[in-house]
Amino acid sequence: MNHHITVKELPESEKPYEKCLRYGAEYLSDAELLAVIIRSGTAGKQSIEVAREILSCNEKSLLNLHYLSIKELTAIPGIGNVKAIQLKCLAEISRRMAKATRRREVTLKSASSVASYYMEELRHEDREKLMLSMFDAGCVLLGEEVISVGTVNASLVSPREIFQRALQYGAVHIILLHNHPSGVPIPSTQDKLVTRRVQQCGELLGVHLSDHIIIGDNQYFSFKEENLLN
Repeated sequence: MNHHITVKELPESEKPYEKCLRYGAEYLSDAELLAVIIRSGTAGKQSIEVAREILSCNEKSLLNLHYLSIKELTAIPGIGNVKAIQLKCLAEISRRMAKATRRREVTLKSASSVASYYMEELRHEDREKLMLSMFDAGCVLLGEEVISVGTVNASLVSPREIFQRALQYGAVHIILLHNHPSGVPIPSTQDKLVTRRVQQCGELLGVHLSDHIIIGDNQYFSFKEENLLN
């Protein structure tokens, strides 16, 4: 019969629960934090070893929780469906917490604050996602909507849908955001065409396109900052 090694059976120096209680969670290593979630290992492998194996994949960091699929996680000995789901939910919670923290700092006048707010949500996407961020007359963020998933193409993006959403929210200003899965936020010809098309429609409807921000890997491109909005 396989014996599952629990955290309590780890050597004193590697007991994350005890270490957390004594010093605080901030003193746990990435592997120790994951070991607390994983709880038990598998035959011949402690939970902290399973955690280290997760961390050694791809990005070689906690970002693997974002990038590894449930199928890829369950391929690691000691990780079943339940644990894989728990780890994916943990990654999603961390993303939402980061976004909620930044919401208070979002201002229409600062492209960096808007980019920072959406960075964790968009930079991990493996497909382009076009989002609409809407603001009232006082430049307060009203909300956001996903407009499309896939290539941001001028012939596919519907200004009608964009401004329907904006008018429903009572928005006076809007910002378009989308990600580049390559991690490099340099605007393409299509990005420029989409921007100009939406800007022209907004002028007719009295809803101002304040910026189009492209999200890369911890970097962004702002049409407004680069003086590419007429």
